[in-house]
Amino acid sequence: MNLLKMARYALAGWLPFGRRHCVICGHAVWRFMPFGRGWAGVPPLMIALKVVGSDPEHFECPRCGAHDRERHLLLYLRASKLLDDMHGKLILHFAPEKRLSKWIRAAEPAEYVPCDLYPQSPEVQRVDMLAMDFAAEMFDVVIANHVLEHVGDVDKALAEIRRVLKPAGCAILQTPYSSKLCKTWEDPGVDTESARLQAYGQEDHVRLFGRHIFGSIESAGFDSKVQTHAQLLPDVDARSYGVNPAEPFFLFQKSDG
Repeated sequence: MNLLKMARYALAGWLPFGRRHCVICGHAVWRFMPFGRGWAGVPPLMIALKVVGSDPEHFECPRCGAHDRERHLLLYLRASKLLDDMHGKLILHFAPEKRLSKWIRAAEPAEYVPCDLYPQSPEVQRVDMLAMDFAAEMFDVVIANHVLEHVGDVDKALAEIRRVLKPAGCAILQTPYSSKLCKTWEDPGVDTESARLQAYGQEDHVRLFGRHIFGSIESAGFDSKVQTHAQLLPDVDARSYGVNPAEPFFLFQKSDG
């Protein structure tokens, strides 16, 4: 981090009486820092398609580094009481955000398994979402926060998530999607980082989900428990907490069928 950037972060995060609040670290800050150039750096197609995902303008906490999608998910977990319900449960967490993980561990689950296809820490297990080496009906909760847009086969991933969930177990499956696209956009010709950035919004995304994503997850054997920000967090001012109010809580429960 260069000196100018360090100065901006210091002013935003360490001056007293900030008017924004980071729910992850609990500190008041003056602003949340943008991702790259903020909205100016977002491909125009993503704006035209009204893609719902991270807020690039109010992205990172200058104090703890937590991203907006971590802050929003923690707010959702608290408001839904799901965080409290994790006590004594078995939790599987893909691509675990280290700051969010602290809150989950603090809920004292019986077992917490952070995992990733390419682990960057010895504490994180290597797990392929498309072929999990876990027994059927093992976990109470599976968390995959902005992961499905990266996997090679969504249907296989959803089938595996359903397989390892206990009856009535919950899956949290946040993912970017276009509120205008009727169907998911995925094409093998979009095969370079620059093409994926323009087509899907990020260099390592392999698809852009359409608004049918909710029905697709239900068709994979889940009951929708999805709620919007307005429904679950009616008293939470999105700007003050640095979250995107258009992002719903992607909560699904394993169905009986």
